[in-house]
Amino acid sequence: MDNWNGIVSLLLACIEYLLLFNLLVFIEKNKINIIAMLMIGLLAAYQSMEFLICQVGLQNSFFPFLAFVIISFLPPLNLLLALTFTQNSNLNTKTTLIFIPAIAFSVYYLFVIPKFVVAKCTVLYASYHYPLGDLFGAFYYLPILVSIILLIRFIPKADDKKTKIIAKVLLFGSIFISLPSLLGFTFILVAGNYSIISSIESIMCKFAFVYAIILSFVCLYNSPFNDERNYFKYLFNNK
Repeated sequence: MDNWNGIVSLLLACIEYLLLFNLLVFIEKNKINIIAMLMIGLLAAYQSMEFLICQVGLQNSFFPFLAFVIISFLPPLNLLLALTFTQNSNLNTKTTLIFIPAIAFSVYYLFVIPKFVVAKCTVLYASYHYPLGDLFGAFYYLPILVSIILLIRFIPKADDKKTKIIAKVLLFGSIFISLPSLLGFTFILVAGNYSIISSIESIMCKFAFVYAIILSFVCLYNSPFNDERNYFKYLFNNK
């Protein structure tokens, strides 16, 4: 195969689907874990779409539109995860407000699908042209920033060691997926280079692969596996 575009996306999608399958089978289905699994599922779905766009050749405007709809719901889900963890919030009328920007952009983009264009495909990432890019970016990064603030404020107040570890891990993940945007804006300010920003969603989702692993750890750590492991260890040692 001469064209390797999108291959990294396929690899990451396969690993994320494998993570998701194992989590669905083995972990406790509590609120935090369900939100984390939804995020991993969306990340895997986006990587799959990017592979189909760049390698299979599905470059009709509908497919990058669908990819954007998928990733639009990742930041509000991340904020919902932070709210649920730090404030024990339930999904109610108040918390559903954080999804309004993602829903609004999805509805608006539905009427301007032909304006979505695949600008570039590489082995590692893809870049797109789409309407209201700056506005979309502002609403995209805001929930991540709020999540970081919530976790920073929560960590000093956490008394339970397990809770504090999960909070620190989630904070690291939220900061880590923000690095491409910080780097992109730095390139714009210093060199007037927009190349990273034009591919920012794709690059962020590559960074978010690490976040998928972090979310998997959170799910496992947030499930009653320690007691089960001790039980099985006792069981096998006494056979």
